[in-house]
Amino acid sequence: MESFVLAGGCFWCLDAVYRTLRGVHDVVSGYTGGATPNPSYELVCTGATGHAEAVRVDFDPEVLPREVVLDVFFTLHDPTQLNRQGADVGTQYRSAMFFTGDEQRELFEAARTRAADWWPGEVVTTIEPLGDFFRAEEYHQDFFAKNPGQGYCLAVALPKVNKIRRSYADYIVA
Repeated sequence: MESFVLAGGCFWCLDAVYRTLRGVHDVVSGYTGGATPNPSYELVCTGATGHAEAVRVDFDPEVLPREVVLDVFFTLHDPTQLNRQGADVGTQYRSAMFFTGDEQRELFEAARTRAADWWPGEVVTTIEPLGDFFRAEEYHQDFFAKNPGQGYCLAVALPKVNKIRRSYADYIVA
């Protein structure tokens, strides 16, 4: 089992997408990259904590290759938007990858380089050492499945889930 911690806008979208992939054992929404211990969603939303909304994706690399996990990340959000994803604006919505060691850092750098070939403009995704990861409140966990009719889920998350289903059909849970 391996874990990647990734931030690419609202964690609801990343959570929803990664839960559709074979080999993913768990997705945990949380906060990382800042200085405030045990932050709340309300505090993170102010941008004052330095934390990003992120997900920890626990997966089996024998079933879901590391490169696919990372390519999905760069497919499901726009890594050329600095400190935002669409209408979500602030450093808490930054595009970032949080590594736990040199091997992960190198994998992340290679994925960012691949993504630069797909996206027009500069990829601004940061690659940062993983510090403390704080689990988000329970209502954020698996938010898309719990709230399929919610406006944000329909307008923002669902198109991303559908994009990944089309682009990575070989890895989707049946």
